[in-house]
Amino acid sequence: MRPFLVSCLGAACTAALALPLAPAAAHPAESAPGPGAVRAGDLPGATQSLPLESLFLTASTAPTAQAAPAVPGTPAQGGQGGQGTQGTQVGESPQEPAVRGLAPRTVRPFSLLGIVWDDAAAALRGRIQVRTRARGSGLWSGWQDLQNASDDAPDLGAGEGRGNAARGSTAPLWVGASDAVQLRLTLADPHRAATVLPHGLRLELVDPGPDTPVVRGGPPSTPEATASSAANAPLAPLGATEIPAADQAATQADVTAAGGPAAGAVHIGARPRIVTRAGWGADEQLREARFVYTHPVRAVFVHHSATGNNYTCAQAPSVIRGLYRYHVKSSHWRDIGYNFLIDKCGTIYEGRAGGVAKPVLGAHTLGFNNDSTGIALLGSFSKTAPPRPAVEALGRLAAWKLGLHGADPRGRTPMRSTGGNLYRKGRVVQQHVISGHRDGFKTECPGTLLYADLPAVRLAAARLQGR
Repeated sequence: MRPFLVSCLGAACTAALALPLAPAAAHPAESAPGPGAVRAGDLPGATQSLPLESLFLTASTAPTAQAAPAVPGTPAQGGQGGQGTQGTQVGESPQEPAVRGLAPRTVRPFSLLGIVWDDAAAALRGRIQVRTRARGSGLWSGWQDLQNASDDAPDLGAGEGRGNAARGSTAPLWVGASDAVQLRLTLADPHRAATVLPHGLRLELVDPGPDTPVVRGGPPSTPEATASSAANAPLAPLGATEIPAADQAATQADVTAAGGPAAGAVHIGARPRIVTRAGWGADEQLREARFVYTHPVRAVFVHHSATGNNYTCAQAPSVIRGLYRYHVKSSHWRDIGYNFLIDKCGTIYEGRAGGVAKPVLGAHTLGFNNDSTGIALLGSFSKTAPPRPAVEALGRLAAWKLGLHGADPRGRTPMRSTGGNLYRKGRVVQQHVISGHRDGFKTECPGTLLYADLPAVRLAAARLQGR
């Protein structure tokens, strides 16, 4: 076997074990559209799913040899869909971490990646890093950390999975247009790989299609698209690519569409402009057909997507399509997890289907998805401040959405946990009406710097409601 990489992480310097993987292939469910399906080229996008079962190799079964470093910026070894360069590991001991790796390999184009595994309750422990080769320039990125687990999740027993069990997954990472990938996983104990690594590990490479979706206008082309668009009546006509902004007086009529408080003047912010699912190019045949609703919305949970900040505003629709495909095809959720998404320029997008004014059950805050709505700002805000246009849009959206259901953004509301890692099932928690994800689940989300903005967002949303 030919060595390809030596890595130095912390005090230990070890070599990466390259995986002899099978040729890259699309997810089986994407191989043959059913009757009446939208054909390839109408709504672009694909997922390559690469098995990582060989990561279960332990030091005692892996070959040993001296490894040589890879050369950054050079083309990956192997051809399209072929075998990557094989590698080895050296110098492992109980005191040193072990590195398992996927050798550089050329694949079909993709822009977003993540890792999934069979059991959503299992954990992937260790440091996961990836680097990718930019399509066109042939230059490799630096190593980027992949968040071990996606903090966003459906509630237990909520019926997510479209007939299949929901999978465990890392947070997805937006890497931009790429045509090669390399991965390494650092384990603290090389002799426990078989117990540390969950079963069914797969590297998911998502191609969301072009940055700007082809929007044809006119009536929806499929029953699923028709149902998704019709759920936004009377806010927008059938097939609309956006729901227009409305002033505060006109927005009073939205309360009826939402099934909110009784008729009469209510505290509600002016409706912001919202790009619909048709506007960002959602393939409605990916998701589960039915819509699931909760009781009136009493709280907003704010998230960051944790996909990184290396996207342009023009790319935001493709980032969302990547998240959608990763949540549905890779993680086996019913639909995209968030109810709304906001890009760095402050554009607001419809997330999970079912109607932007209605209390659609999301999959964003395990334990508190009921009676809440999830709003994700596209990006990662643990060390980077969220852009002001995005934070201002968050306040406008929260003022409108909470106002539809009579909620005061400055207040707190009792919410009963359905079970999570912070509150046991059945516990009633006084949550902020505008909460961060970490208020309902033990996580860094929505990032320290976005979380610090939430007190100001609460005041801004209340002011926009006329309180």
